Amino acid sequence: QEVGVKMAMFSSFRTACFRAAALRPTLTQCANVHVEARLIELGHTLPKPGPNLGSYVTVQRSGNMLYTAGHLPMNPDGSLIVGKVGKDISVEDANKAAELVGLNILASLKGHLGDLDKIKQVVKLVGFVNCVDEFESQPQVINGCSDFMKEVLGDKGVHSRSAVGTNALPRNICVEIEAIVEVE
Repeated sequence: QEVGVKMAMFSSFRTACFRAAALRPTLTQCANVHVEARLIELGHTLPKPGPNLGSYVTVQRSGNMLYTAGHLPMNPDGSLIVGKVGKDISVEDANKAAELVGLNILASLKGHLGDLDKIKQVVKLVGFVNCVDEFESQPQVINGCSDFMKEVLGDKGVHSRSAVGTNALPRNICVEIEAIVEVE
């Protein structure tokens, strides 16, 4: 009789668990909530990933590592932020352009992964700044992307980085950034 009572209690508990589980959203329904909710909280909307402008893939996976192609400061309307930093565009505006590049990188990662919460760590960013020869503030420009990644992803967005000045970039963009990202 004691075994029967325990079985009835277990059966009631199991039924209650199944009912509670049915009321909870499934893992699939919750999958895109955390990072994307943070983006919305910060006032950002993920754009559609931009088109490839050459013979390459936007994101290449090798094991649990993703390598992105260089991303551009492309506005949602498709226009690019162009100009040479130190001549045509200020450090502050180039920094904002680098932040936009960060958003575009996340859009490409979402397109590849389907879920930004699969990001384990942004490992490295490599940033190129189209600038005049005398310009020495490349790190301040690329900080726009670095700070954005940390703001959106927290500790998962902290990375190593290179910030390089160059005399020209494709389509006269002011900044181009590529990323190496570890994923689940």
